[in-house]
Formats: sequence, C-alpha cells, structure tokens
Amino acid sequence: MTTDVLIRHAADGDLDPLVRIYNHYIENTAVTFDTTPFSVTERIAWFTSFSEDGPHRLMVAERDGDMLGFASSSPFKKRPAYNTSVETSIYLDPDAIGSGVGTTLFGALLELLTADERLHRAYGGISLPNAASIVLHEKFGYQLAGTYCEVGYKFDKYWDVAWYEKDLRC
Repeated sequence: MTTDVLIRHAADGDLDPLVRIYNHYIENTAVTFDTTPFSVTERIAWFTSFSEDGPHRLMVAERDGDMLGFASSSPFKKRPAYNTSVETSIYLDPDAIGSGVGTTLFGALLELLTADERLHRAYGGISLPNAASIVLHEKFGYQLAGTYCEVGYKFDKYWDVAWYEKDLRC
C-alpha cells in the first residue's frame, strides 16, 4: 500500500540512504554498470547536480522517515543540442520492490517532467533481462527505441541494454 508514502524532492540528510540503496544495485545487480560502490563523499557532486525547478530532478519516496527509493532525471548527453532530453532512473530499497512505491515515485517524477515546457523527451536504459523495469516504463508510455547488444560487461558477463523513450509533450 502506498497511501502512507511521502514523495518529495531530495533534501539535505538524504544522501546517506540514497548511497546505500544505489550501492546495493552496484554490488548485487547489473541494473547499473557502475562496478565499485560509492562513498557518500564521492556522491556529493551527483547529489548537488539536481534542483527542485530544473529539468534535472531527484525525487525520493519515504515512509515514517525511512527511505524507500529515489527517481531522477539527468542530462541525456552533455552537448547543448540534447538539453531538451533527459535520462530517467529509479532505484528502490529491496524491501520496497513490488509494493507500488516505484509506480508512485516514477509517476511523480514524470508528472514534473511533463509539466516542464523545456523538455521534449525522456529516455530510460534498461539492462536486460529486467521485466519489472520494462513493465514500469511501458506503464508510463515509454516505447522501445532500440537495444544495444552486449554493451556492458559486469560480473564476468556481457549485458544488453534496451533503450526506451517517452514523448513528454503527449
């Protein structure tokens, strides 16, 4: 049940649990292609790159003060012509998976991105297989744009990445 979940912009004091959640995925999954866990200090620049009113946002879900996950929009590419596109990501505490928190959190992020007239497209890269992430993205109108075959190497294995896109103007 997600009725008691608070969705808000990330704030001071959130960095420790955000790093803990993300490091879980680094150490245990191919969902991210980072391979070495981060210290909190190493993630400060990442954390401070988001804002509450820009195209690059960091939203968190919490219940009773416990961090359940985060969703973000980051630059798709660094070149200026890409400024109207963002890459979206979502990471949940493993105990929150399957509870509906991801849908609520991702929906809140996409609502803000859709309302931002500066933005045109959102993209999500999904390492395969990951049926839950595909279902989540398709639920919000993302469509498969293409797949990069064996683009990542982690845990002594090559991984494909499917790229999904969403028109934020629709």
